[in-house]
Amino acid sequence: MRRVMILLAPIAALAAALIVARRRFVVVRISGASMLPTYRTGDRVLVRRTTGAGVRRGQVVVLQTALPGGRWRTGPLPQPGAAMWFIKRAVAVPDDQVPAQVMARVEAAPGDTVPAGRLVVLGDGPVSEDSRAWGYVPFDRVLGVVVRRLAPSSGSVGS
Repeated sequence: MRRVMILLAPIAALAAALIVARRRFVVVRISGASMLPTYRTGDRVLVRRTTGAGVRRGQVVVLQTALPGGRWRTGPLPQPGAAMWFIKRAVAVPDDQVPAQVMARVEAAPGDTVPAGRLVVLGDGPVSEDSRAWGYVPFDRVLGVVVRRLAPSSGSVGS
């Protein structure tokens, strides 16, 4: 009996670790050119789930798509495979100065700062739907932060 317990303990620990990892990380496939040259269509990225409060300036984030007119959904985020996602770079976090590119959209004056609970995101590419169109991104619309690029795959989880 003791031998069985010794064998089952590592298996149980591995199963628990996999469950935690699956809740903490998600793989997203890139679709579109908004993050060129950093990411291309077909690239897959490993995303560490976090709220917008865990985002630092310069990090690449995955967030829920905005509604027409730059409005944002409310409530819990959908499951990663059940929705389209945007991938953008956080260029300003709370208390940073509002970037010039988005001042008109958020009706900010020079020297104004990003309010608490909000981010400013921009695509790396020349054509991108981002904070220039939507304004501030609420923290609760952020799925997570890109940890690393993975090998391309034919499967799709998001964009």
